Amino acid sequence: MSKRLPPADLHNMAAALRAERTEMLNFTSSLTGDEWTAPSAAAGWRIADVVAHIGATARNFYTPPSREALRATSLEQLNEGPVDRRRSWSRAQVMAEYTRATRRATTLLDLIRRTPATRLRIPLVELGRYPLGLLIGGALVFDHYTHLRHDMAPALGRPAPSTDADRMRAALTWMIAVLSNQVAQGPVAGLDARVALTLTGPGGGTWWFDEAGGLAPSDGAVAAHVTAPALAFPDWGTQRSSWRDSDVTLTGDTELAARFLDTVNVI
Repeated sequence: MSKRLPPADLHNMAAALRAERTEMLNFTSSLTGDEWTAPSAAAGWRIADVVAHIGATARNFYTPPSREALRATSLEQLNEGPVDRRRSWSRAQVMAEYTRATRRATTLLDLIRRTPATRLRIPLVELGRYPLGLLIGGALVFDHYTHLRHDMAPALGRPAPSTDADRMRAALTWMIAVLSNQVAQGPVAGLDARVALTLTGPGGGTWWFDEAGGLAPSDGAVAAHVTAPALAFPDWGTQRSSWRDSDVTLTGDTELAARFLDTVNVI
């Protein structure tokens, strides 16, 4: 029998988070005043708002949840409130919180990944529950990775920062965990026959999906196989673009594979 998704490599995630934090600090320090307040590719958010969002998210990992957070029923609601409250902040205030909060969250991840606390399963609104270590490391690496490369740099006409296999693997680990929960909550018809997803290149791998979510590949059969470059998955896997316009190859039961891909929207 195939095993469900294996535990995340938290040592890798801690290193990936430190690297992404450095990337963000380098990027933001180079921005002009006009670029700082320019619209990002994230609807309704300026570049400043994206940075404020990441800083607020990092802060949430080491402070008690607010009443607003406890009452939130969706990730969008959870994200918008903190951003709205920071719209009047100066650039210095936003960057001070970002710098402090991401440093503390990284330190927290380094501490708890060596303890049983890392396995505590924490709810994240409609996205389900996740082990605490994966939640801190995975969510923050994913946020940095996608916002910087898909919402900030392109909106300013700047080249996307480079990456490496470790950072890609950390971002993909979080995306697959979220996708696994989403599939379990809303199974695709026919998914009991299983679909394999292979992401090629840096940080890539192969994962299987059935009606209960993601699982590690085994010697069994799959009805369909999806193959795509790992570097493109954070774009179409979040529905920033369509998988149909990307370098995605379907084999086997292509109708089942297409139905599965149409539901993929990692938020």
